[in-house]
Amino acid sequence: MARATDPRRAQAAATWIVRRLRDAGHTAYFAGGCVRDGLLGLHPTDFDVATDAAPQRVRSLFHRTSQVGAAFGVVLVYVPTDAIASEGVAELGPSVSVEVATFRSDGPYSDARRPDTIRFSDARSDADRRDFTINALFLDPLAKGQTTDPYATGDLRGQVIDYVGGQADLVARVVRAVGDPDKRLQEDHLRALRAVRFASRLAFTLDPKTAEAIRRHASHLRGVSRERIGEELRRMLSHPHRAQAVAMLQDLGLDAPVLLETQRAVPVPRLKGLAARATATTALTAWMLDRHATEDQPWLPDHVAGPLTTQLRAALCLSNQESEQLSETLRCVRGFLSEWPGLGVAGRKRLLGREFHADALNIVRTTCTERAMGIDAEVAGLASDGVGINPPIVVTGDDLIAGGLQPGPNFRRILDGVRDAQLEGRIRTKQEGMELARELNV
Repeated sequence: MARATDPRRAQAAATWIVRRLRDAGHTAYFAGGCVRDGLLGLHPTDFDVATDAAPQRVRSLFHRTSQVGAAFGVVLVYVPTDAIASEGVAELGPSVSVEVATFRSDGPYSDARRPDTIRFSDARSDADRRDFTINALFLDPLAKGQTTDPYATGDLRGQVIDYVGGQADLVARVVRAVGDPDKRLQEDHLRALRAVRFASRLAFTLDPKTAEAIRRHASHLRGVSRERIGEELRRMLSHPHRAQAVAMLQDLGLDAPVLLETQRAVPVPRLKGLAARATATTALTAWMLDRHATEDQPWLPDHVAGPLTTQLRAALCLSNQESEQLSETLRCVRGFLSEWPGLGVAGRKRLLGREFHADALNIVRTTCTERAMGIDAEVAGLASDGVGINPPIVVTGDDLIAGGLQPGPNFRRILDGVRDAQLEGRIRTKQEGMELARELNV
């Protein structure tokens, strides 16, 4: 794919590569997602080039290249700024790298992930081995005139080469497997999640035969790398159409193998109510509350939240940071919904000082509007009381030691007592804090 922050530079770089391959006597097209998104008017920033030139031939035609997928005929070509300028984009910037793949057909997929063998071939064979029809389109950017398919709504210009009916599926807004959907899924079971991601992101529907094949193969997803599953789910949950993606996962029975749980088709009001900019981890937290909280208890107690976090860490290969955010956000949700009314000033400020309290409050806001509004009003008062919600700590453990107190089990109790007094405005200086610490050191 062409990697550039400016889509014009990315497209110009890919066009220059196509032109150079064509001048050397080869067939070369834009391929895959850039064609799909360009025809839909989504202004792609990544452009892939597919060609009948073998990898070694590609490397011989360009000055600077690297082999990024030797087994699959993929070469990374670095396009200099002057070459980009030759395609009409004169803005200065760094070189752009473009993935150039040789047309291929695939042999059997014995590991349900990668083909055991490949054979370099032609454009038709390359289209036939791809996952979905909307991803199997090619486009010749050098074709004369405005020959882009009349169905297209975007501004990508060129001649569309379609061997699999992808143009009609773009018009119908359908995600359909290329050829036999069972075969496509048997080749790589992760394609079930990719189908959901494309359909939800583009607001498309799933072709009925493809959807039924996904249901039949849903349990096979358990054999896919948890890292790959986690990455696909993150991409779904970080997109504004996350609620549609999750509804599809649940409807197709994919939630069970993804989360290592039993299948549960539940409403997702918290997930649906999140702001578009919410992170994937915040969205995952909201989804777990939708799945496991109840109307009478709209939070998760520790004996549920703890094992659930551990399970999701394994199921989705969550990082330490993601696991901590999930766990901490669940604790804050419980704090706002279960503990807030009984907390004093210090307790409320402590809760509001936790790292992910804002994410938790946003989740609370989706289904418990009155509670969230009440908390918002009280937060304004706490923030303007002359102390603040999370002022710098006035007394630390080092201060206690310097003041002659002996480290021990009482330290935490003493520090908490001093901090509470500070948050409540009863002490304001280090001297006052040390005096209170000595009083508490009994």
